Amino acid sequence: MSQAASSRRKFLKKSAVATAALAFPYIRTSYAAGSLSVGFWDHWVPGANDVLTKICQDWAKKEKVELKIDYITSQGNKIVLTAQAEAQAKSGHDLMTFQAWDPLDKQKLLEPLDDIMAHLVKANGALDPAAQYLVKGKSHYVGVPAVTGTQVKPPCARLDLFKTVAGVDILEMYPVLKAPTKAADNWTWETLVKAAEKLHKEGHPVGLGLGQTTDSVDWVGAMFHSFGAELVNAKGDIVIKNSEDVKQVLEYAQRLVKVMPADVFAWDDASNNKYIISGQGSMIMNPPSAYAVAKNLYTFEMPKGPKGRFAPYLPFIWGVWEFSKNKAAAKSLLRTIWERSNVEKLVEGSIGYDIPSFASQRNFKIWEEVSPPKGTVFHYPPKHDQVLSMACAPAPAGIANQMYVQGVQTKLIAQCTQGGKSIPQAIDWAAKELEGYMRT
Repeated sequence: MSQAASSRRKFLKKSAVATAALAFPYIRTSYAAGSLSVGFWDHWVPGANDVLTKICQDWAKKEKVELKIDYITSQGNKIVLTAQAEAQAKSGHDLMTFQAWDPLDKQKLLEPLDDIMAHLVKANGALDPAAQYLVKGKSHYVGVPAVTGTQVKPPCARLDLFKTVAGVDILEMYPVLKAPTKAADNWTWETLVKAAEKLHKEGHPVGLGLGQTTDSVDWVGAMFHSFGAELVNAKGDIVIKNSEDVKQVLEYAQRLVKVMPADVFAWDDASNNKYIISGQGSMIMNPPSAYAVAKNLYTFEMPKGPKGRFAPYLPFIWGVWEFSKNKAAAKSLLRTIWERSNVEKLVEGSIGYDIPSFASQRNFKIWEEVSPPKGTVFHYPPKHDQVLSMACAPAPAGIANQMYVQGVQTKLIAQCTQGGKSIPQAIDWAAKELEGYMRT
C-alpha cells in the first residue's frame, strides 16, 4: 500500500469516528465535573440546612462536581448585601439565593432560566401568579422560587380566647385535619375587628405588627389587596389619590389600631412571636414559629375582604449569575432540588414552615402531623379560595421594591392613626413619597 493510500485510509477512519461522535456524543452525566459554589439562605429551623446539604451533596457525588455551600443569614440584610457585592464585583457564588425583588432588579446580571422553569411547570403544573410576578423578567425567567424559606403569614391564634372571649369558634370554621366549612365564609376583616375589640377589653389584644420589617409589611400588603387598595398600578401610575378602596382600608385600620398594643408600630419580626408566647396575645400573623411553645395555638386562613381572601407571601428566589463558570451544573442542581421527593424532604426538615410555590406540592403529610395540638398547621399551606399576595404588587418591580423596603403601607397607616393626619392628608403624604420613588 502506498503512503498516500495509507494516509487517506487513516484520515477516513478518523473522520468516521469524529462524525459518529458528533451524532452520538458521549456524556458521562448531564453536567459532570467542575466545581460549583452556592449561597443558600441560613434557615432558622434547626436541622433544615442539613436536609438541603444532603440533597446537594448526593447530587454532587453523582455528578462528580466539587460543591461548596455557604449558608448566609438574612439578619442584618447580610444575604442582600452579599448579593449586591457579588453583582458589583461580577464574581462570587455560581448559584445564589435572593430576596423577593432582587432578581428583577439584577436581571441583566442573571442567567435566563426558561429551560428550568419549563421543566418545573411541566412536572408540577402552573407556578403561582405571585411567584411568577417575581421571577419572570421582561423577556425571560430570571430566577426560580426557592423551596427553603419561602413562607406565608396567616393568623396564628389562641383557640380558647377566641371562643370564650370573642365568641369566634375557629375550629367550627377550620376543623382539625378537614377542609374549611361554610362557616369560614364569616371569617372576614369585620369579624376580626369585632373580635379584637372584645379581646382588647379583656386584656388579650390581637397583636399585628405595623413596623417596617417583613412580618408587618406582608400582612398589611395582603389586607390592602383584600380591599382592592392599590397605591401604584401595574403600569407604574400612582393611583392612590382617587382610590376609594385605599380610604376604606385606612378607615378599617383606624378601628383595628385602637384595640391593639400601642407599641405595634415599633415591632420587628421577633416581637409578634414573643407577644403570643407571653400568654397575653390572642393572635398574630406569622409563619408557624410559635406553635411548639404555646400548645393552644392554631394556624388558619386569612380574613376575607371585599375583594377576596389574600395570604401574605414572602419567597426566597434562587438565581444563577451570568458570570457563573458552571451554569450547567447550577441548573442541574436546581432541577434536582425541585424534584417532588426532595421538596417533601425539605418541607419536612423545616417542620412544615417552607411553602412550595406550586399548588400541586402543598399536600405533604407533614402539615397533618405537626403538633401540638395535632393539625395545628394543617390550614397553613394556602388552599381553596386564598390568593397569594406579594405586598406592593402589582406595581413595577423597581417601584414596588422601594415601597416594600420603605414600608410605605404601614407608614401610611401610622400617619392617620399616630401622626395626627386625616386620611386625605395621609394619602397626600403617601402620594408625595411615591412620586419621590419614581424619580430615583
